[in-house]
Amino acid sequence: MKRYPILFIVAALTGLSFAKVDLVTLPTRDRTQLTIYESADLTLVRDSRDLTLKEGQNRLQFSWAGTLIDPTSLSMLPRAHADQIEITDLTYPSRVQNLGLWTIESRLAGPVPFEITYLTSGLSWRAFYMGTLAGDEKTMRLEGYVRVSNHSGEDYENAQVRLIVGQVHILDQIADLARRAYPYGRPDEFPRPVPAPMTQETAMKALRTFDMAAVGAAKPKEIVKEGLSEYFLYTIEGTETIPNQWSKRLPSFDADQIPVVNLYKFEEEMYGPDVVRYLSFKNDGEHKLGQTPIPGGMLRVYRSVDRQGHLSYEGQSAFKYIPVGEEVQLNLGPAANVLVEPKLMEYRTDNYCFDERGNINGWDQIQHFRIEIKNTRNLPIKLEIKRNFSTSYWDLENRGPAKKAFEKVDLDTVKYTLQMEPRSEQILEYVLTTYEGTRQEAWTKQSR
Repeated sequence: MKRYPILFIVAALTGLSFAKVDLVTLPTRDRTQLTIYESADLTLVRDSRDLTLKEGQNRLQFSWAGTLIDPTSLSMLPRAHADQIEITDLTYPSRVQNLGLWTIESRLAGPVPFEITYLTSGLSWRAFYMGTLAGDEKTMRLEGYVRVSNHSGEDYENAQVRLIVGQVHILDQIADLARRAYPYGRPDEFPRPVPAPMTQETAMKALRTFDMAAVGAAKPKEIVKEGLSEYFLYTIEGTETIPNQWSKRLPSFDADQIPVVNLYKFEEEMYGPDVVRYLSFKNDGEHKLGQTPIPGGMLRVYRSVDRQGHLSYEGQSAFKYIPVGEEVQLNLGPAANVLVEPKLMEYRTDNYCFDERGNINGWDQIQHFRIEIKNTRNLPIKLEIKRNFSTSYWDLENRGPAKKAFEKVDLDTVKYTLQMEPRSEQILEYVLTTYEGTRQEAWTKQSR
């Protein structure tokens, strides 16, 4: 059975007593807009309904039992005939929870469209992605999705969904405000009115901002994005029905033929004995992206293996918010089909120095390394091998292919970058000389 915890009743004003209120209409929702924030338990609801007014004073009863609405955030305005309608106050009757009562002065009788806005708790969203690499792994199709979860206590039917990316500053949790016994603290003897004056100019301005997308019949959903200073707003095209206690997956974007770089990295101090695979791309126009930032989430990567569309799972990686123009490197985990094995072939010491007592106070440490590399994949790869020396006093003699692949990264780190053919092997060799004790002084003088 569907739940409608929020009820609307418009009746003739007969004082503050509810026993004599005459029911005029029980309007159903016309349109709903949900603006859901990513970084906080916060959703702005804009609810549009047609209310039947009587000429003179009217009362609108608003009940939200079973939900977590912040009563202090309630607001209402007419979307038509604003010059003939005045909303005078909003009261919260004593000894009655989850209930507000608006007073409406009207110079006309009949149906009038109204919009009621409020902040609620229990709606959330998270982004996730699917990447499909082409067979040669040079391009990728990137599909973005969001999962909207509804634990608000209310069913939302045919709602336009808008998503906020970025941090938002709120002083109080909406759920805590909703659970307060009294909206503004302990009340006085009589219900506390909240003035809500509504000029024609204010009402018409608010009406113009009410821009809800029409329902798309058969075409795929698109996403509308606009910059909002320090955060971004994403509007999902069309409308969605999200029942209470349900989650729903919504598509956000789909970009094809995105250029990507596959990079394999080996660094024992960072990754241990395994080679780790990285996938990188840039959020810019050259990479078929760059329209907006990309919300952080989880990316699962697959590879197309044949013309029938069969896929192989390649790995997954979580990433943070990617601004426009920024590059992201995604760690897909260990790559079992690329092997790097460093071997210490020779170790010796030389060039001893002695103090006046004949004690050794300096020497050279000489190590000969051989690194065996295998690419067992059917595709060419790019491989980076980093070696850390834990000292800044060193000399390096690269031998064979290592001479061309060598690059000094910083004082104690070097890198070898290799392009490897499918199912190929390579060997890197170097002799590392490190200087200990007083030999460091000699190395310093020599290096100047």
